[in-house]
Amino acid sequence: MSEKIYDTVMVGAGPSALAAAVYTTREDIETVLYEKGVIGGLAAITDKVDNYPGFPDGIEGLTLAGHLEKQAERFGAQIEFGQVESIRSDGDIKTLVIDGQDVKARSVLIATGSDYNKLGIPGEAEYYGRGVHYCATCDGAFYREKKLVVVGGGNSAVQEAIFLTRFTTHIDLLVRSTIKASDVLQQELQKFVDDGKITVHLATTPNEIIVTDGTFEKVTATKDGEATEFNADGVFIFVGLKPNTEFLGGSGVELDEQGLIKTDIHLETSVKGIFASGDVRSGATMQIASAVGEGATAALAIREYLDSMPHTEAAPALEAVL
Repeated sequence: MSEKIYDTVMVGAGPSALAAAVYTTREDIETVLYEKGVIGGLAAITDKVDNYPGFPDGIEGLTLAGHLEKQAERFGAQIEFGQVESIRSDGDIKTLVIDGQDVKARSVLIATGSDYNKLGIPGEAEYYGRGVHYCATCDGAFYREKKLVVVGGGNSAVQEAIFLTRFTTHIDLLVRSTIKASDVLQQELQKFVDDGKITVHLATTPNEIIVTDGTFEKVTATKDGEATEFNADGVFIFVGLKPNTEFLGGSGVELDEQGLIKTDIHLETSVKGIFASGDVRSGATMQIASAVGEGATAALAIREYLDSMPHTEAAPALEAVL
């Protein structure tokens, strides 16, 4: 009996992979997705998604993830739980080690996403999406005419703090040591400081997030060695992203300096037949809508790749889905 070889294996089952699976399975490309955590990824644990097209009143992240999962499964996508430990390319066949077992495929889509670096303080995990946020574009509009705490001193923290000023009345920017953003961003930040919209607190380390009776109350911190607190309606944390790419060591897949996967315009990596889409890809926008679009693009590229393989039975061209 010959060894099972899938047409494509997708690593991760977030919005990007689920969207890709809708496209591939509709064209009878045998597709299996392996997820080590929550189906739907970060989207599934987001309280409310307010900027995904087609939902004028917003949609709960868990509900959106559930819709994507059901749609992929309706066309035949197989979703399994398992942790991918490594990938190697043996010519046209890719071998993934998943929970100690070899799984073979003709093509691979890596859509493992990135995770936000955490502070690791009390209240942070408990109130994620309910006062604790990591994406200003996603959640900033919930804080119109309210006060916020922003944590971080790098480029992303300063950029996001400036973005949030369009909604909030005031922002306390907590910086563990000193501002490390670019000179251009620091000059722009100073304008908002001068206007009284942002107050910068250097040498300030958050200690705890306090929520009382379901209402966000404050962030406690140590500033210049002394205990202090910042009353606010929510906190946005920008202390970097950690791409989920540890398993790619030795795979030949090229990463950028942040550990994100480099791809060409067809979303193919440096290893032929291995593709990447969504938040794990270098240059990604970290938005659900664009991750879904990249999933569709990756599916088209996978279709073309499989059609180009001499031993792969040709199938009808992948039709456009409006």
